[in-house]
Amino acid sequence: MVGRRHGHVHLAGHEDAAARRQPRSSRWSARTPRVKVTYVSTLTEGGPVSHLLNLAPRVAAAGARVRVLCGSDEVADRVRSLGLAAEAFPLRSKTDVVSAARLWPQLRGADIVHTQDRRALLLCGAVVRTATGAELVHTYHGLPEELVGLPGRPDARPAGSPLRAAWRLHGHLRFEALLARLGAVVVPSRALAKFLIGRGFPVSRMYMVPSRIDIRRTEPGAAHQPVRIATAARLETHKGIDVLLDACARLNGRTPLVHLDIYGDGSLRAELERRAAGSALDVTFHGNVSDVRERLLDADIFVLPSRGENLPITILEAMAVALPVVASRVGGVAELVDDGVSGRLVEPDDVAALAQALTPLIADSHQRAAMGRAGVARVAEHFDAAQAGAEMVALYERLLASPR
Repeated sequence: MVGRRHGHVHLAGHEDAAARRQPRSSRWSARTPRVKVTYVSTLTEGGPVSHLLNLAPRVAAAGARVRVLCGSDEVADRVRSLGLAAEAFPLRSKTDVVSAARLWPQLRGADIVHTQDRRALLLCGAVVRTATGAELVHTYHGLPEELVGLPGRPDARPAGSPLRAAWRLHGHLRFEALLARLGAVVVPSRALAKFLIGRGFPVSRMYMVPSRIDIRRTEPGAAHQPVRIATAARLETHKGIDVLLDACARLNGRTPLVHLDIYGDGSLRAELERRAAGSALDVTFHGNVSDVRERLLDADIFVLPSRGENLPITILEAMAVALPVVASRVGGVAELVDDGVSGRLVEPDDVAALAQALTPLIADSHQRAAMGRAGVARVAEHFDAAQAGAEMVALYERLLASPR
């Protein structure tokens, strides 16, 4: 079936129906009271947190009353610095019942409760509609952790014992059952919409809203010597940082000198540091930083070699500062990076292909600059956060105006 083009995403079949569920103009009148929105995020870092920090102030600017419940004091402080009300409820563990009990009363009074991660939805899902009467919305930010690495998936990896794999799958099935009862699920990419449709999720409650970022005028930096390659990701298996280290090791002696900057932290940091030391790479592990885009101004090339992704905000941030992007062809990455125009796409887990894609970019600053300019234009046209607030408020008002 030939699909139609909706915005920047080409969709076909059931996915086209999901695209038609994008927010449209509100059916509420101008006299309607402001929508009261409570965002809930249990995460302390990563793309969903960046997305929330971009979205919440724009929803407020579009006329909603916004409150944010955060997983850490640091994130709450960042939200408050944007002029929004925020409260922190750090979770000590996945089964922190005390913190969850403190969270629930704070949901009262909201018209919309919009969760930003799986744990937030599981905490809120049981009580929102029954105890508060609010509509519950969830943004599905990425490939479910429970499914990453299970046999039969292209990102398969050792999943531990069969019992552990079965428990992970059971947890995801519970999550999907909760998703099916929501007022709306927001998906940022065509790839994720296709995944959910394949799992039987009702298209009638799916809305495609791409992640967006603040478009700030940025002058490309001067080329560096040695060439600086950067990545920003959690240091976990599915992000493929081991593949990047191995690819850079292959480049030693075959290309001009490179320096690798790795932004992010995670359970594999010590292992990756040992791997880098054993390869005699010129690499700096910076840990978590709150100003990723500013750090990327010091880079020449951005790489994201993930084994599984949705619509990575880090790629948008890199394109916004005029960096060519080399990334794995997984999830919604191809919806961001135009292969050969704004960057290069390679298959996941292919060290040789990644090294080959990097080689001409390292050698040619003019090619890097041309791809960087193409990336800036693509982000400005399709992913500008200026329209994000009105887009989301329209979705909320549509939900509230519809009979349950």
